Amino acid sequence: MLSVIVITKNEAAHIGRCLESVSWADEIVVLDSGSSDETVAICRRFTDKVFETDWPGFGVQKQRALEKAQGDWLFSIDADEVVTPELRREIELAIASPQLNGYEIPRLSDYCGRSIRHGGWWPDYVLRLFRREAGRFTDSAVHERIIVQGETGRLQSPLLHEAFVNLDEVLHKVNNYSALGAEMLYRKGVRSSLSKAVLKGVWTFFRTYFVKAALLDGRHGFMLAVSNAEGAYYKYLKLWELQTRGRLPS
Repeated sequence: MLSVIVITKNEAAHIGRCLESVSWADEIVVLDSGSSDETVAICRRFTDKVFETDWPGFGVQKQRALEKAQGDWLFSIDADEVVTPELRREIELAIASPQLNGYEIPRLSDYCGRSIRHGGWWPDYVLRLFRREAGRFTDSAVHERIIVQGETGRLQSPLLHEAFVNLDEVLHKVNNYSALGAEMLYRKGVRSSLSKAVLKGVWTFFRTYFVKAALLDGRHGFMLAVSNAEGAYYKYLKLWELQTRGRLPS
């Protein structure tokens, strides 16, 4: 039995396409944390297993969704991702004759309307399919991972990811992820300063655009490198702000 798990908040623009692409699964579990748009109503068209709860961070929330699922195999998908028919066939073959405890899947991400093939964005393997008894999520507030005990392999067909629809979404996510990343570093005792924030931003642009060759994606590659640099700069600047304040936001 395959269970698909997804967490949501105000994903009305994406979630219908996502859930349609996995409607063939045995079970879909949705955990929503206070959507004010049509997300919950859309999800209920695809499954009666829609739960509403608070927001403890990405890792804990996904683990909660995992614990509500009944399948012996789990597929974790984000609301802005889509499973193609080719990937569906690979998933079904993998769980029909399981040799491994988990599978990584290449992810092809869109940035403002263009699929990105460089800059560290491709093939961007992500572990999403795993045997229930062997896997769990880390409790990281952002950039959580699935830890699988035992041997894992890779599927070939990509998971489609509509990472950023437009620049408004880029700025929104840069702001959110930089805040969550700063709080995570603060809890770990990492220190920052204005000069460190600037250097992190400059290095991130250089690494994305030149070392990882985002320049081969043209103007969108340049825009992506700037976005990554902004994310790094603001993460360390916000960390410096937290140090100065001496406490996390309430």
